[in-house]
Amino acid sequence: MPAETGILPAAQAGTVTLGGDLTINRMGYGAMRITGKGIWGPPTDREGALATLRRAVDLGVNFIDTADSYGPDVSEELIAEALYPYPKDLVITTKVGWVRHGPGVWQHNSSPAHIQQAIEGSLKRLRLERIDVYQLHTPDPATSFDASMETLVQLREQGKIRHIALSNVTLEHIKRAQKMVPIVSVQNRYSFSDREWDFVLDYCESQGIAFLPWGPMAQARKANEVVEKIAAARNVSTLVISLAWLLRRSPFIVAIPGTSSVKHLEENVATASFKLSDAEFAEMNAVEPKPFWLR
Repeated sequence: MPAETGILPAAQAGTVTLGGDLTINRMGYGAMRITGKGIWGPPTDREGALATLRRAVDLGVNFIDTADSYGPDVSEELIAEALYPYPKDLVITTKVGWVRHGPGVWQHNSSPAHIQQAIEGSLKRLRLERIDVYQLHTPDPATSFDASMETLVQLREQGKIRHIALSNVTLEHIKRAQKMVPIVSVQNRYSFSDREWDFVLDYCESQGIAFLPWGPMAQARKANEVVEKIAAARNVSTLVISLAWLLRRSPFIVAIPGTSSVKHLEENVATASFKLSDAEFAEMNAVEPKPFWLR
């Protein structure tokens, strides 16, 4: 904690308010990587995963992103084991829409029946009476999007969900959902070198919707040479530069980098106070990103 400000590290990126009543720090934590290989089963280092979760909260992280499909179930269970009873300001967001049958295997299921069953499981594992932010993890090609949304609306009316959010969606999905219920956040793949969803981010900003980029370091692809140059000049990692760009790109971006390492977590969270210069930001913006499928 910087002595001169008394502000916890994660808070130095500023805040955003979800749904008008949940204010969170813009440096969050993604809890997918605390599971086993292939996002399947328990972690190799269980105590390390628990320590990482606890350290995140110590550093001022008050927004943790998870899903019932991470493990499956494992990530939610570890969060509760590490952090329950939860700090009053901690917001845990989880998701529904994928089912798992093995390491690296993901199958769509956003049917009303599955959603109704899944939320009961998440509530039990997280030891909550209500999910603060519940995300549709992905639209299901075998289920009407409206039917999935109607089920989430019903669960919100029943008091099991506080706010509804979306993930892996198009602009059309967001607009359709908004006709049914307020949407407080959208989580799509996005990074400095992968800006396919720029227009969705711009729309979210115009609507006051938080944007949670997944794959913020371009899923470990080789960093652009501009990122490498700036990182070398500032004596930091390319990870720090990539996260700093995201936080500056929009005041509605909430960074949720994931790791199962306390060391990496501390490096990620420290980025909240790292500022790109105007010249560095302009130089990065001038780079033409390649389409995701050409990498």
